[in-house]
Amino acid sequence: MSIRVMLVDDQVLLRTGFRMVLAAQPDMEVVAEAGDGVEALEVLRGTAVDVVLMDVRMPKLDGVETTRRICSQPDAPKVLILTTFDLDEYAFSGLKAGASGFMLKDVPPAELLGAIRSVHSGDAVVAPSTTRRLLDRFSPMLPSTGREPEHKELGRLTDREREVMMLVAQGLSNGEIAARLVLSEATVKTHVGRILTKLGLRDRVQVVVLAYETGLVRAGGGAAG
Repeated sequence: MSIRVMLVDDQVLLRTGFRMVLAAQPDMEVVAEAGDGVEALEVLRGTAVDVVLMDVRMPKLDGVETTRRICSQPDAPKVLILTTFDLDEYAFSGLKAGASGFMLKDVPPAELLGAIRSVHSGDAVVAPSTTRRLLDRFSPMLPSTGREPEHKELGRLTDREREVMMLVAQGLSNGEIAARLVLSEATVKTHVGRILTKLGLRDRVQVVVLAYETGLVRAGGGAAG
């Protein structure tokens, strides 16, 4: 069954370019388009969509607020934020609003297609290198107090799960975490799954956001001491 994709961007040429790339894929189908957030919400009421490619800077209703409204609905489609280097603050806000990932607009087509498939399947939703780049840019905006995390659910994590969570928050992939902790990738994946369940989080992106907001990981990527 094809992945049903919706394109939300106020630039028609960009939507056309994305549509051409997606149309060439046997497992993807562009089922809807919108030029702003208001239109996107209206279209989604009558169209079944799996993944939304969401621009952030649009008229009427921006991508962050649109993402928040979409993700608040039951059985909502996954949202993949599209941004540029100078708009990364919107990407971070979008992740907090419920987006499952973010990509740069000038990303190579193969990387964009891989991101759509990852978001749809629920696996890692952004490249670890991209996560690290965003965190490096936004570390000044995030807590760096070094205080003990206040999120009460963090207390439910085992020492190993907390260790894995800190490495996820630093942008490491399952393979990199496995090598660092001398574990199998399958074991790391199991730990990540338990972390998501215990903390009531949807995906790795939310793990990153929570780890920084609670001070579990300090701004700049290090563990809070």
